[in-house]
Amino acid sequence: MRLKAFFLIFIMVISFNDISFAATRVAYTRPGLMMKIPFSTVGRSPYLFRTGFGTELHNFSPFNSTAGIFFDMEVGRNFSLGFSSVQTADTTNLANLDVSTYAPPVEFGFHLQQRVFTYNDVSVSVGLQDIVFQNSESESGLSLSPEQLSFFVVVSSAKQLGSYHLQTFLGFGTGGFGAQDSLPTTDSTGAPAGVFAGFYLNTPFFNKWGGLDFVGEFDGIGINVGLRIPLTSDYRLNIGFTHIDKLPSWKIRYWSGHPALTVGFDMAVPRRARRVIGDISGPSPLMTDAGDMPVFDDQFSDQFDSTLAMANFMVSSLRDSVVMVNNEMRNLMVRLSAMEQKSNFLEDSLKSFKLSSNVEGKNMNEAMRHLSRSLRYFYGGDYRASLQEVESALDLNPNLALAYARRGSIYYKLGDVQRATINWNLALRMDPEYDDVRNILKALHENRLKTTSFVRE
Repeated sequence: MRLKAFFLIFIMVISFNDISFAATRVAYTRPGLMMKIPFSTVGRSPYLFRTGFGTELHNFSPFNSTAGIFFDMEVGRNFSLGFSSVQTADTTNLANLDVSTYAPPVEFGFHLQQRVFTYNDVSVSVGLQDIVFQNSESESGLSLSPEQLSFFVVVSSAKQLGSYHLQTFLGFGTGGFGAQDSLPTTDSTGAPAGVFAGFYLNTPFFNKWGGLDFVGEFDGIGINVGLRIPLTSDYRLNIGFTHIDKLPSWKIRYWSGHPALTVGFDMAVPRRARRVIGDISGPSPLMTDAGDMPVFDDQFSDQFDSTLAMANFMVSSLRDSVVMVNNEMRNLMVRLSAMEQKSNFLEDSLKSFKLSSNVEGKNMNEAMRHLSRSLRYFYGGDYRASLQEVESALDLNPNLALAYARRGSIYYKLGDVQRATINWNLALRMDPEYDDVRNILKALHENRLKTTSFVRE
């Protein structure tokens, strides 16, 4: 089962190599629980494997970062193996990172470690980290980068301080443990080897999930500090600062050992204990195979089953969220389409209104010309011609009160009082404020209308 899981994760890491943005020297991506230095314990790891990611933010404006994914596990009783896939930061155009076209090389690294000695709470491990294969623009495919090889020896000591558990480390390393960093620069002098040291303090805070961890280390270049915050018993959020001693000079320029804000996340899959003797409240890094510590076999635990269930629930929730987002997107597209149709309708209506206004204006002008000619014919005594001009005006604008009033006057002159009355009433209906027509109708009603009375407007 463990071998099968190993190859599965191996294939996943290779698959992510082309799309990961990472680096073998990114904090929290090397094997172990420290930020950048090696880790050693007196006993077997309580986990089948660990996996996760880490990122270092070197600059915010313009934005520049490096990040990576990792996987590590014990493949034997004292032998550990790790993988990481990373991409370095851009340092080719430090003054104009926002316009740089440089594509940082992708790295794929292997990390090997062997525990060679244990005595009580002291352990010694040796190993080789940063067996890096780099995909650069100058070469096709992956090429081994031997200058990054890091051979190391680390001595660890574990102490119980009440409810706190402290583990300290002291070691010597070459390559990446010399004066190098995840952000190399052209002015890096770089020493071939260096000394590193650190401590790992497990606290009783969030004890039901394994406790809150403080990490502090000197990696051969600068001081790194961080927190490992338990989200559950299997998941941890990692935060911290690398090379915090140089933090006040963050924005001055880049150099080897440039400080960075680091954030990471890891998931640990636990083993299942075969027997438990004594107190098991200590943190996982201090568990051993001797004395009063628990012993682990290679079978997946019920806790791992719960981890899978939680992961399945999270995937289902994310799938439901994606479905909801897709539905919302469809709704937004429908609403956008409806708004576009409404906009087109309003645009067409506006054009139609403008066209109607233009037509009405043109008709009104033409109707007024006909009325003007009808008035000349009226004064000339040619009532039939005057009536024809009024009819033409009404054809162009049937709501023109003046035309009805004029037609009433013409009919009156022609001796047709009934039609004259009808047209004057129509004129008054079109314009209730037409006082001249009202006076004519009143005079007609009182038999006072003279034969010379008519609308002259």
